[in-house]
Amino acid sequence: MLNTAPAPVADLCQAYLDARAAGATRHRDIAHAIGVTEGMLIDAHVAAPHAGTGLQARRLRRDFPRLLSELSRAGELMALTRNEHCVHERSGVYEHLSAEGPPGREMGLALGEDIDLRLFYSHWAHGYAVREGEQQSLQFFDARGVAVHKVFTRPATQLAAWQALCMEWADPDAPAPQWSTEAPPVAVDAPEVDAEAFRAGWAALRDTHEFFGLLRRHGLRRITAMRLAAPEFVQPVDLHAARVLLEGAAANGTPIMVFVGNPGVIQIHGGPVKRVAVMGPWLNVLDPRFNLHLREDAIAEAWAVRKPTVDGLVSSLELYAADGELIAQFFGQRKPGQPERCAWRQLLGGLVDDPAWSEDSVGCAV
Repeated sequence: MLNTAPAPVADLCQAYLDARAAGATRHRDIAHAIGVTEGMLIDAHVAAPHAGTGLQARRLRRDFPRLLSELSRAGELMALTRNEHCVHERSGVYEHLSAEGPPGREMGLALGEDIDLRLFYSHWAHGYAVREGEQQSLQFFDARGVAVHKVFTRPATQLAAWQALCMEWADPDAPAPQWSTEAPPVAVDAPEVDAEAFRAGWAALRDTHEFFGLLRRHGLRRITAMRLAAPEFVQPVDLHAARVLLEGAAANGTPIMVFVGNPGVIQIHGGPVKRVAVMGPWLNVLDPRFNLHLREDAIAEAWAVRKPTVDGLVSSLELYAADGELIAQFFGQRKPGQPERCAWRQLLGGLVDDPAWSEDSVGCAV
């Protein structure tokens, strides 16, 4: 359980040392074991006030859209975004950054060849430059200290530029954070839902982005929409569907898109996957520039989904946790204006009991 008042800095640092000595490696796991958030643990190591932990952190100035826009100076980096059950890691250059909106509430994009992000800065509260041994990173947290995004150096990173950037953005006068202890709001459905009107709205979609407006108009959580949708557009599939899909895409070379997010970031991989490995409860993609780590035992519902668009049907696999939160989405890779590939549609259709899904090739690209 999360402490409502963080322990003294010295106690947190000692607890960190004890956890390291016991073999724990991940900051997130250590923080949970101590009873604090990861951000609280990192902040306890600002300016390395207690020697011996090997972990050093510096608070950063809080113009996060501008900071991310300067990351291209360092060349190749690794972007990491996670939620409770899935970790998405993609290496590349932070390019083509943009943001709009009032300060502190901006919404932004990163549209580089490799780093593809949707950024919701209202959920970004604190940032740190972190170093532990040879590992260097920028880490960003929400008001409770839950990680929203991290950036790690890679062997090809321009370290001089990276270190200069970290120094420029350090804020030695930043006060210690006042961490929020409020639980995030729990989404609920509208008390009354016109299911027929909702299904008609789904059938009338012309762009996948219109789906968010459809949910808002009807006051629906995404998971409830899956359960209410017409079977021609949504079908339940086996909880191991992601494994079958990834292994199939790796075997036949079908390029895919993998979306993983949290309230502050959605991170996207686009391209083929090659090495798919299952390790205990973890389903992994272990490619040189893309890693995915998905807890299969956390998947409570899996749905094959279709949305009509001006480019034809766009189909996906969506995974949900027991609390109804979206864990990950998988699409066939395509560009706007192009239909999805038949190979992708066949992969997804093969997961569905309805033969019409696997046999439907109308409007897809060979």
